[in-house]
Amino acid sequence: MKIEGSVALVTGANRGLGRCFAAALLDRGAATVYAAARRPETVDLPGVVPLALDITDPASVRAAAERARDVNLLINNAGISTGSSALAGTLDDIRLEMETHYFGTLAMAREFAPVLGRNGGGAILNVLSVLSWFTAPRVAAYSAAKAAALQLTNSLRLELKEQGTLVTALHVGYMDTDMAAHADGPKADPAEVAAQALRGIEQGSFEVVADDTSRYVRAKLSGGVTDLYPQLAS
Repeated sequence: MKIEGSVALVTGANRGLGRCFAAALLDRGAATVYAAARRPETVDLPGVVPLALDITDPASVRAAAERARDVNLLINNAGISTGSSALAGTLDDIRLEMETHYFGTLAMAREFAPVLGRNGGGAILNVLSVLSWFTAPRVAAYSAAKAAALQLTNSLRLELKEQGTLVTALHVGYMDTDMAAHADGPKADPAEVAAQALRGIEQGSFEVVADDTSRYVRAKLSGGVTDLYPQLAS
C-alpha cells in the first residue's frame, strides 16, 4: 500500500520508535496520523491527531476504533519491558508483558480488522523484536511475549489475506530510545528503523529485519539449539 494519502494509527506514539513512526508518516504524506498514547497530552508532535489509548484496556481499544474509523494502516508499536526473568520475575510483571505485547496487539487487531476491511484492506505492522527468536534470562518475559506476538502475526496474515490486509512483522534489536537506555553496545537509529518499516509496507513485505543483530539471529534459526545458545554446548 502507499503511505502517501494513508490514514494511520500508531500506538505508543508519544516517544521513541512510535514518535519516529508518526513523524515519518507525516513526512511521507499520510493524510491523517492518529498518535495514540495512554496520556494523549504527552504527544508533542505537530500535525498528528492525539488519541487516548491503553491497549491493555478493551474498552479503550473499542473507543479508539470507534473514533478512528478511517484508518487503513495500523502500527502496533506500544510496548513495555519489565526486565523479568522466568524464575525471578514476579508473575504480575510477566503477565503485564503478555497483556501488553500479545493480548494488547490481539485486541487492536480484532477491533481494527473490520475497520481496515471497510477501508480497502490496508496494512498492519506489528513491532516485534529480535527477542521473538532469541532469549536470555533477564529478558525472558519480554521475549516470551514477543514470541507469542510473532505467532499472532503469522495467524493474522492468514486470516486477513482474504480481505486484502497486509500484515508485516518488524524485527529489531536495541534502539537508541528510553527503553534501551540501560543497554550497552550498538543501537539502531529509531528514525531509520521506522523508515525501513514503512518502505517494507509499501513493497508488500511480510517481514522487515531492520538491523545486523536481527539478521544474524534470523540466519541462525535453521541450526540447532546450540547455534543460538553456544553456552549449552559446554
